[in-house]
Amino acid sequence: MILLLLALLVLIPVVPLVTAWLKIDGDLWQHLWQTQLVTLLQNTLMLSLLVGLGAFSLGVGLAWLLVIYEFPGRKILQWGLMLPLAIPPYILAFVFLGFSDFGGALHQSLQWFGLPISWLPDIRNSVGVAIVFILSLYPYVYLLMRAALIKKGRTSYESARTLGYSKNAAFWKLIIPMTRPAWVAGVALVLMETLADFGAVSIFNYDTFTTAIYKSWFGLFSLQTAAQLASILLLMVFLALIAERWGRGQGRFTEAGSALQQHRKPLTGLSGILMQLTAWLVFAVGFVLPLMQLIYWSLAYQGFDQAIGQLLSNSVSLALIATALTLIVALLMAFAQRRLELQNQFSPAWSLLSEFGLLGYALPGTVLAVGVVLSLNALEAQFGAGQWLLGGIFGLCFAYVIRFLRIAQGPVTNSMAQIKPSLIEAASSLGADKKELLYRVYLPLLKPGVLTAMLLIFVEVMKEMPATLLLRPFGWDTLSVRIYELTSEGEWQLAALPAVMLVAVGILPVIYLIKKSES
Repeated sequence: MILLLLALLVLIPVVPLVTAWLKIDGDLWQHLWQTQLVTLLQNTLMLSLLVGLGAFSLGVGLAWLLVIYEFPGRKILQWGLMLPLAIPPYILAFVFLGFSDFGGALHQSLQWFGLPISWLPDIRNSVGVAIVFILSLYPYVYLLMRAALIKKGRTSYESARTLGYSKNAAFWKLIIPMTRPAWVAGVALVLMETLADFGAVSIFNYDTFTTAIYKSWFGLFSLQTAAQLASILLLMVFLALIAERWGRGQGRFTEAGSALQQHRKPLTGLSGILMQLTAWLVFAVGFVLPLMQLIYWSLAYQGFDQAIGQLLSNSVSLALIATALTLIVALLMAFAQRRLELQNQFSPAWSLLSEFGLLGYALPGTVLAVGVVLSLNALEAQFGAGQWLLGGIFGLCFAYVIRFLRIAQGPVTNSMAQIKPSLIEAASSLGADKKELLYRVYLPLLKPGVLTAMLLIFVEVMKEMPATLLLRPFGWDTLSVRIYELTSEGEWQLAALPAVMLVAVGILPVIYLIKKSES
């Protein structure tokens, strides 16, 4: 019953998006077709193509370099290349613009060395915004590919070389097909994050479906049209999910080889130097320089936003509430699955229903916000109440639970799977009732998974921007919303302090991921 309710929970915001097509504003759609729709499609597809190719090249190339070769500074780079995950794309976007704009640090540096600035290209285009996404999101591919290569890449590569394969042939004909599940999953994550993003593209003034949804809602005041645009974006995301499942195929990882890290090849020659420089450049441009720029702006700015304390309080309060609610739902889901498994009733149908209940993570924040508003509006109209659901943070927390349930489900379910049925049977035979089983057996053993899930959800909610921007109560801002408001007015320096706070918080799950990958 709980799994069925979870599936219905995801359907609540999705159904209004599908049924939105029952009523079409012809004039407005004609206006969109003549002015924006073609551009939106071109921009979205171009951005997805560039980011997908860039993240694949950078993620796979860096993972190959760090796993196969030995060179000075490799140990620093192997965790340093994961750190860009701590900087959300919307923060990296305004740092890049502030750094490269006229009068920015880049122009000042060139002028200080007596170099001209006229040759610098304008980065407010597809390539510029794609570079921001690639530098911010390539670690997804890097992390998964690195894990796959550590498990079996080296042994297979050496076997292919002894059979007469050249270096390029061994890489492209063996390693890439063999690690397909890893890099396909990574690229799919990157593409879904790109399609879902609202902050970075709006800072670059680069129109995609997410910005069109926002403009239709707050510019054209047509929630119906925003829902129809959201349904098109939702279709793109599900096509990406289907492509990811198809792309992964039936590949599975297997353990092979041993003591891999003791047999790395030394990296020599001009090509080796160039590869090392590339890796250090990515680390510098993706994490070190943006962080230094943010800290400089934070320290150099003479004034201090008095509301920063309130913004931090709102962000933390919201993250704590959303984390608690999501964890409760995840625990209920884990216990429901456990009960079915112990009774040998967990059939493929229940498994499919469980997976459906976790699809909320694939819903972009803007899409989810439109669906939540339409569904809660319908509920309020049905019960004759006025804004009692959407007036506070209920709608926002509802959206967070749907969006981040998959993040909580993984660690909690893994911890639950490690509790042996024999342990429960032994406790029951000693007289423990259900309450004692919960407090003295299940909860202590679930503690590591629950703490991990708590950390990941808390940080994700702190950084989340699109749904927060659209669903927050009037006048109730958070750090991410404040960053959007300031950067939309070109106030890069004022946005630096809240951005530093979010980056500091975002480093916590990255450290967790580094430790997990090392183990």
